[in-house]
Amino acid sequence: MNSSAREEFFARLQAANPQPRTELEYGSNFQLLIAVMLSAQSTDVAVNRATRPLFAQHPDAASVLALGVDGLIPYVRSLGLFRSKSEHVIATCALLLDRHDGAVPESREALESLPGVGRKTANVVLNTAFGWPTMAVDTHIFRVANRTGLAPGRHVRAVEEGLLAAVPAAYLQNAHHWLILHGRYTCTARRPRCQQCLVADLCAAKDLQAAALA
Repeated sequence: MNSSAREEFFARLQAANPQPRTELEYGSNFQLLIAVMLSAQSTDVAVNRATRPLFAQHPDAASVLALGVDGLIPYVRSLGLFRSKSEHVIATCALLLDRHDGAVPESREALESLPGVGRKTANVVLNTAFGWPTMAVDTHIFRVANRTGLAPGRHVRAVEEGLLAAVPAAYLQNAHHWLILHGRYTCTARRPRCQQCLVADLCAAKDLQAAALA
């Protein structure tokens, strides 16, 4: 996809959704961090169902830490990998209190030093909480970047770097959200909704494009 097509691609997504947001529910940077940690191999809907009662009763690092692993598990048992996630969340709460007075640090290095926090989670937090122009490449973004030709790559880091270089600067801060939502609801894995796609004519997937325009 050339530069003019990329500009048009994001201009259309912006026009349709000028202020995109994560679908995770949270009331603070701490709650966002925990929600993102819990979202691995789980849907946002499932995470929100688990975190509503959790955050209502235990809104900060100190109160979640006081639960301990066994106390946290009942809240998150419905999620995949709930035990390891619970262990990571409790350990992260302890480190946030010990190193950062319970606050979420605005530092990639500090975030990635927390248990259960990798580059993707750090990118989500840096982008959503602090407004960094980062790109958290999940399965949706990886698929959209490759299928459309925005930033083809064989692995996640290559796609991330490709998107950071390819997305026009004016759209970079919100591009993460637009691409996730596009992959989640339109450019789906098995049956992409090409006939409903705002950017079908710009897409590099010729067979999908033909279906959209048929």
